[in-house]
Amino acid sequence: MTTVRDATFDVLRRLGLTTIFSNPGSTEVPLLAGLPDDLTFVLALHEGSVVAMAAGHALGAGRPALALLHSTPGLGNAVAAIATARLNRAPLVIVVGQQDRRHLALDPFLAGKLDGLAGRYPVSAEQPVRAQDVPGAIVRAYHEATTARGPALVVVPMDDWSAPAPEPHEIIGPAQLLRSQAADPAAVEALAAVLNEASRPAIVAGAGADGYAGWTALIALAERLNGPVFQEPFGAQAGFPQDHPQFAGHLPARRERLRETLKPHDAVLIVGTGAIRQYPYDPGPLVEPSTRLLLVTQDPEEAHRSPVELAVLGDPAALCAALAEAVDAREHTFTPRTPPPDPPPPDHGEPLRAAHVLQALADRLPRDAILLEETPSSRPELHARIPATAPLGFISAMGMLGFALPAAIGLRMARPDRPVLTVVGDGSSLYQIQALWSAVAYRTGVLFIVLRNGGYAIMDRLAERAGSAGPWPALDDVDIAAMAKAQGCEARRIETHEALVATLDAVLDDLAVRDTPLLLEIAVAQDATFDP
Repeated sequence: MTTVRDATFDVLRRLGLTTIFSNPGSTEVPLLAGLPDDLTFVLALHEGSVVAMAAGHALGAGRPALALLHSTPGLGNAVAAIATARLNRAPLVIVVGQQDRRHLALDPFLAGKLDGLAGRYPVSAEQPVRAQDVPGAIVRAYHEATTARGPALVVVPMDDWSAPAPEPHEIIGPAQLLRSQAADPAAVEALAAVLNEASRPAIVAGAGADGYAGWTALIALAERLNGPVFQEPFGAQAGFPQDHPQFAGHLPARRERLRETLKPHDAVLIVGTGAIRQYPYDPGPLVEPSTRLLLVTQDPEEAHRSPVELAVLGDPAALCAALAEAVDAREHTFTPRTPPPDPPPPDHGEPLRAAHVLQALADRLPRDAILLEETPSSRPELHARIPATAPLGFISAMGMLGFALPAAIGLRMARPDRPVLTVVGDGSSLYQIQALWSAVAYRTGVLFIVLRNGGYAIMDRLAERAGSAGPWPALDDVDIAAMAKAQGCEARRIETHEALVATLDAVLDDLAVRDTPLLLEIAVAQDATFDP
């Protein structure tokens, strides 16, 4: 008898979902036992790592990836990573196991109350009404994940897999879904009218503009307008080449500084993001009343919540390419950005600072490297010193801590053609340090750089601003390199500038072809001047 399981495997093959990231439990055994050889199973030791690895794979491959979670504990443990995957626009199909459908009414052991457990972070969630609807639900989840660029959930009771397969006509969902990316002439005309009236326009590039098409279109538009291009604050990906002469840096995340930065511009076109994420709260409007805000995004939520004069919901690349033809050309209205000077090496006995590490990386990184970042207290320094020079060159974990380390593993699996590294804080690394086991087990050549400052730097600065020290202790007695070695991952502790330079010189030359992970735990001083 052909089963729902068999029909689902056929759907997974057709959709290209042939790698299954999972930390399974008993409710997933009926699906996984005797897995066909053409499907690949990837084990992680925590569900946060499962989803983050799948998200990294999806971002690297440019199409949905598949994660399999175990009922309530699996989905519950994964919620933070699901939230981050949503913010990072990672398309995921997440199948969640459930107890046997035939006695769910009796609330058996391991039956999950799964409805709403992940909150509003999934772009869709469905438990099929009957077993035969499972393959179609996965088809629909795939398209939901692709269209909304986020995680889509399907809950499957464990006995559904052995049920008789549906008839082909019962698998409800399109066999192929094409997305038209044409630019509406009326939308282009409305945007162009505002930009042509402006004397000093600027562009804000967001994560939704990342990719070759988005970069090409935005470069053409920026060069036509000859104005500055800023990167959104808290951008999950780079929306514009950051070594382009018109790149003006990252916008500040405080309203007062944001208003001051954008004050010279009478029109600002925001592309591929909402307008404009801030942290922490400051009173007042985002921009001066004289600054007109325009927005182009594919994300309805971003469009609906943005306080702008005109929002256009559509493909950023197509709209910006058409807009580059429609706006008037003009002389340049920007001052080229001056990169920060190289920090002098620390004097003998002085500690390394994050600036030393990040500048050393910037001087040596290949142009096609993919850098995943999750180091909140060093993020401004990283943005200032390491430009994204190729599409998909920069990814920032824009949600809950613990995402970047496992996401880098999945991304490297999807993109073995490009060098992959992640720069994380010591606190961030501890949330999913067990993901290193998967990196070792699957011979994933990621370079993990942990900036160890021994404390909660952001929390310390916020507490100082509140007027009192926080009650949390330092973390300077945690040996992160030892935790890596305990999982079979090569690790080194670096404390001097000489060791830093020598190690990076040796490691970065062959990072693109490396097939085993390496963790560098680098001791750095806290930056007391950091202003979150």
